[in-house]
Amino acid sequence: MLELRNIKKAFGDCVANEDVSITVKSGTIHAIVGENGAGKSTIMKIAYGFYKADSGEILVNGQPVNIRNPHDAIALGIGMVHQHFMLVDTMTVAENIILGAETGSTASLDLETANREILALSNELKLDVDPRAYIEDLSVGAQQRVELLKALYRDAKLLILDEPTAVLSPQEVEELFGILRRMKEQGKTIIIITHKLDEVLAVSDEVTVMRDGRSVGNVKTSETSAKDLARLIVGRDVLLRVEKTDAKPNGTVLEVTNLSISGKIGPAVKNVSFRVRSGEIVGVAGIEGNGQTELIEALSGLIRASEGHVEFDGKDITNRSARELKELGIAHIPEDRHKRGLLLNSDLAENSVLGVHYRPPITSAGGMMNNAEIGKRVGEIIENFDVRPGDPTLSARSLSGGNQQKLIIGREFELDPKLLLVSQPTRGVDIGAIEFIHRKLIGLRDAGSAILLVSAELEEVTALADRLLVIREGEIVGEVDPKTTSVEEIGLMMTGGK
Repeated sequence: MLELRNIKKAFGDCVANEDVSITVKSGTIHAIVGENGAGKSTIMKIAYGFYKADSGEILVNGQPVNIRNPHDAIALGIGMVHQHFMLVDTMTVAENIILGAETGSTASLDLETANREILALSNELKLDVDPRAYIEDLSVGAQQRVELLKALYRDAKLLILDEPTAVLSPQEVEELFGILRRMKEQGKTIIIITHKLDEVLAVSDEVTVMRDGRSVGNVKTSETSAKDLARLIVGRDVLLRVEKTDAKPNGTVLEVTNLSISGKIGPAVKNVSFRVRSGEIVGVAGIEGNGQTELIEALSGLIRASEGHVEFDGKDITNRSARELKELGIAHIPEDRHKRGLLLNSDLAENSVLGVHYRPPITSAGGMMNNAEIGKRVGEIIENFDVRPGDPTLSARSLSGGNQQKLIIGREFELDPKLLLVSQPTRGVDIGAIEFIHRKLIGLRDAGSAILLVSAELEEVTALADRLLVIREGEIVGEVDPKTTSVEEIGLMMTGGK
């Protein structure tokens, strides 16, 4: 279906793809895996016409083609669902799907015909999408299904999915895989870019591994294992488990009592109480959208609690500002790195001092920024947290998702926090960087910090946490010992099955 031959692509001095060749067979699910910055998204964006290769050749169904832009790709039957969805929140599903391929005349849209066609397509693949619903009212999983429909509506025969499960709950992942298998049965070809090796093994037929901008292996999924793939991806053996000693907790650092937080519709968090001690990681497990986001944002000063109170080191800090909390020694790694974590158009140096930019020695008594100190700080973060490429003058936008995450984590760790609030620490992060981030979190715990960890990855939160709170519909429904409680039991608590 698709063949990429000897593709090269550079952005200035940074070579993203070097002599990459990939063959994708018709009617298969083909996975592309590799570390952040390995060139996976770039090579697929070349296939989709988002970028133009510097050299090399693209063949579709055995014929050489010139894909100058996404319009050319769509005309050849190639569709792409990007990691960050390309949807207009204030428009309906149907309006988003037909955008750029509108039905009817220039004088008036024929939305009724579009609604019928989209509903038929949705029913055919059991996508459960209402064409009249507004995007802003849909869950993340439903928004992704809209992106799939958008490509299928344009008659895509080959669908490229970039990190399709990064923001999905375990149930939504299973639903997505069911959809992909049904599409494959209908003769569609699917390319899935992912970091998650268990998902690669569960859904794909073949796997291409990329490292440092090159293709370093192509294997049949049935003939490989997670351990073998991890070795190919990173170039060394990787621990596929978290190694840690038992926690040695001391005094209580964070005490939350009867906390309630209002949501868009009704309460997001209801009467929650718990504590976190120094030298321990307390995990919060739950399906996304059950109050975890609001809990962390209220504790970090981004939104206000409606009831209850919060104590930090014995002081009442309820509804204090984000700056006040940072001054007290509370660091925050947000779940949405683009919205809450970075200024994407600012360079790495500027991003490295966000939140402390007003403090000496970063800023002098006269209010002038100290470029030497900023350079020293960003240099330490780049070196200690392996941020690639390590050029402080690059914009944050130019980094891969995993390297953006390492920049944020490095910045917050530099604060030497008494309490770290961390949401989705390894979302969209490759296997080598996941191992690195896990080691850093354990190291911070062992140095005496208190950590409150939220993760949609159930295996991650059970592996890292010393104690685990389970949240459902904004309420803590139980506390378990992750060493003695199975993932299945925790999953049942999350879904109300127990």
